[in-house]
Amino acid sequence: MNGSSKIGPQHLARPAMVYVRQSTLDQVRHHHESRRRQYDLAAKARTLGWTEVVVVDEDQGKSGASSAKRTGFQRLVAEVGLGRVGAVLSVEVSRLARNNRDWYHLLDLCGLMDTIIVDDEGIYDVRQTNDRLLLGLKGTISEAELSWFRQRAQAGLLAKAQRGELILGLPVGYTKGADGRIEKHSDRRVREAIDLVFRKFIEFGSARQVLLWLRQHEVRVPARSEREGPIFWRLPVYQTIIKFLRNPIYAGAYAFGRTATSTRVIDGAAHKVRGNRKERAQWTVLLRDHHEGYIGWEDYERHQRMLAENAQMKGLMVKGAARKGPSLLAGLLRCRRCGRKLHVAYSGTHSQVPRYHCRGAALNHGSDFCISFGGLRVDAAVTHEVLAVLAPGAIEAALKSASDAAGKQSELERAVGLELEQAEYEAERARRQYDAVEPENRLVAATLESRWNTALRSVSELGARLEAIRTQGSSDPLPDRETLLKLARQFDEVWHHPAADHRLKKRLVRLLIEEILANVNEAESSIELVIHWKGGKHTELRIPKNRTGQHSRSTDKEVVEVVRELAHRLPDSQIARVLNRLGYRTGVGNGFTEPRVKSLRNYHSIAVFKPGSEPPRLTIEKAAAHLGVSTSTVRHMIERGLIEAARPIPYSPWAIDPKSLLTEPVRSAAAAVTAGGKLPRTQSAQQLNLIKSTT
Repeated sequence: MNGSSKIGPQHLARPAMVYVRQSTLDQVRHHHESRRRQYDLAAKARTLGWTEVVVVDEDQGKSGASSAKRTGFQRLVAEVGLGRVGAVLSVEVSRLARNNRDWYHLLDLCGLMDTIIVDDEGIYDVRQTNDRLLLGLKGTISEAELSWFRQRAQAGLLAKAQRGELILGLPVGYTKGADGRIEKHSDRRVREAIDLVFRKFIEFGSARQVLLWLRQHEVRVPARSEREGPIFWRLPVYQTIIKFLRNPIYAGAYAFGRTATSTRVIDGAAHKVRGNRKERAQWTVLLRDHHEGYIGWEDYERHQRMLAENAQMKGLMVKGAARKGPSLLAGLLRCRRCGRKLHVAYSGTHSQVPRYHCRGAALNHGSDFCISFGGLRVDAAVTHEVLAVLAPGAIEAALKSASDAAGKQSELERAVGLELEQAEYEAERARRQYDAVEPENRLVAATLESRWNTALRSVSELGARLEAIRTQGSSDPLPDRETLLKLARQFDEVWHHPAADHRLKKRLVRLLIEEILANVNEAESSIELVIHWKGGKHTELRIPKNRTGQHSRSTDKEVVEVVRELAHRLPDSQIARVLNRLGYRTGVGNGFTEPRVKSLRNYHSIAVFKPGSEPPRLTIEKAAAHLGVSTSTVRHMIERGLIEAARPIPYSPWAIDPKSLLTEPVRSAAAAVTAGGKLPRTQSAQQLNLIKSTT
């Protein structure tokens, strides 16, 4: 080494510190020559005159880009700052630091405490200008060199990724072939399990429902504890299902750069946070049809839309998953006043009566509610529109279901059958291992025998479980073609059947309707809906709304007004007969009786009929008897205006004033009819008069 004259007694009086570092654990394991050269610096220090040499090798496998996690470098800097180090030895500057902040901080301390720096190329006194300048250039070049390394490595990775050849790790269900291509796993049980997850997601439309079904039926899915580790089977968790559904590799696509790395400063140190998801448009590489997929790309995109719509509390435009509640339009209704999504609440004895209300502004800003209305009439009105669209295709859907069900094997039976097949293989393998061991080796034989017995018990349990599934399947056969066609022709009844699944009906509605804008017209007491159908069509609906004090079982306002008018002339028993003859019903659909009329009057504060309180009125029958003519003649007289009569509602009995029967036109007309003649014709009010008036 050159520059031995820079070493003074004050340097030799303090110990020399040798710093040893390699950037990665792979270098520590395989690059032994570099580590050997660094440890040889201790002998060099003794050759230069130091008797006390300290080797700092705590930072093996750590990058020099920062000193945050390098405890050895931190200890070295602390000792230099305390003036306890005479020299710092390193193979090259890059071993000490690849960050100018750390490097210049060390140089400042060495200059202040008169500590020299030694590398393979010479000895440097930081207090000398030339040495300080040379060390500064070396530190700058070392930092830039790290950036060049990264740039070249990233460029190589990106070029390989753009060809679809960069395979850092494969998820469960795929393996890397001998030619480097991505292939489906050769294990049929693995492939069937993954296919089952995707089929169930299409059936249920919810990742959570898939999870619950798999765990309820104890269907295990493949998993790995490490990226390239062996496959093991376990009951799924929610993240397992989500990874299957969100990874584009299962759709036959190669994707690179789906996540980003961000840097945060925590406690004065930079910390990298990996795994931040990026939008699909920002992915670095996306190659479709790269390999054989479990689903198509269109199915993958549809699954992502369903997952996004199922997410709760993810914005105003998110519908949320179709849940088991009876409200048909939950997640589809939007307030026309503020644009927020309407919430749903349930009331009633069994909490089955939905009510929609807009309370977003009240929750977020403390303001008043926008709109609120009951859900029964709204759901019924939208259901009528939806059935008009679905009914024509019901028969075609039934035929397709019949053809699919004919050749479809139970999915649960297939899954358990494959698990039983693998268990039988494990039991046979355990038997062969037990037969191969020497009988004298009792310790090994006992272990293998226990393993064999465990495998046999597993085979027995799975066999019994499979038999139970087959027995249940035979006892509950699928409906035949004729039954499905019959149900299709009665689609309306099937839809309203109490056993119909609410989640399935909601999913059907969401396939047809994009959203529904709702508003309440208080002036007209009505609910105004605008249905936005898939494809751009719109439908406007106006649904009557109960006024304050009314409910779904209230008697119609028209009936109440009729009773109010009839109560002036008729007792309750006759009012009931009139209402029944006119086809009116109570709020719950019953016919009228005297007690029901009385209850209606009491509720609406209608006075009871009192004989004599109103002028006497005659019916058509009594008027005919008084005049000595037929009832049809009296009716004709009323129609021609000869007799004054009134009735409170159309088709109700006529009420005739007795005084009108005493007039001369009525008596003359009655006498003419009695004598065998006809009623005299009267001039119509609509007849034109061709004679001009001279007045």
